Amino acid sequence: MTYCVGLMLKDGLVMICDTRTNAGVDNVASFRKLHIIEEPGERVLALASSGNLSITQSIVSLLTEGVPDPETGELETLHNTPSMFKAAQLVGRAVREIYRIDGPALEQHNARFDVSLLLGGQIKGRRLRLFMIYAAGNFIEASPDTPFLQIGEHKYGKPILDRAVKYNTDVYDALKVGLISVDSTMCSNLAVGLPIDLMILRRDALETELTYRIEQGEPYFEDLRQRWSEALSATHQAIPKPPYVKKV
Repeated sequence: MTYCVGLMLKDGLVMICDTRTNAGVDNVASFRKLHIIEEPGERVLALASSGNLSITQSIVSLLTEGVPDPETGELETLHNTPSMFKAAQLVGRAVREIYRIDGPALEQHNARFDVSLLLGGQIKGRRLRLFMIYAAGNFIEASPDTPFLQIGEHKYGKPILDRAVKYNTDVYDALKVGLISVDSTMCSNLAVGLPIDLMILRRDALETELTYRIEQGEPYFEDLRQRWSEALSATHQAIPKPPYVKKV
């Protein structure tokens, strides 16, 4: 399992993704799940993946090698799609193609075709967009009313994002809140863990402003975790106790 979040804001895009995978408590490993395609001045796309590692790696490999266009037969990759909408359709086709190849065999072994992806970015002459692609290859898009999308173990971090992130939130404030949501998820679920990969893309910049990996013991993230825990403790202690006292 994993936890990835994409935040599509007025000023830009923030993507955050952990790296933990596991096939049981005695087989835990780290794999990069945030893949960035960047051609400065032309396009920046970020693809985050959650689910069965063999499936997600096959999808990424297929997108790298190319998926045949159903009309022209030419190979399409994320390097040559003309728009973000077409890129989301391309990822959806790749998902369905891998299901066609591997789905029946997985089902014979009682394994689900478990995959979901976030695709965000901008192509020159087009607008910044963020999509979530499901296992069926269909997708939804983030909007100013719903400025973030999550995949993986999203339930632990969602309440924090719901309360603190709006479309007008500054990108670095959104990054901070996103990291708090990751920390909250890590505290409640061992299937999510460090290192954490992140990216910031300013709207219309067509070049990443920040790509970074948070490793174990990274000073800012450790300080953020401690401050958040202390703030929660201080806040709940400062709130008056419930007045629900039984009257005699």
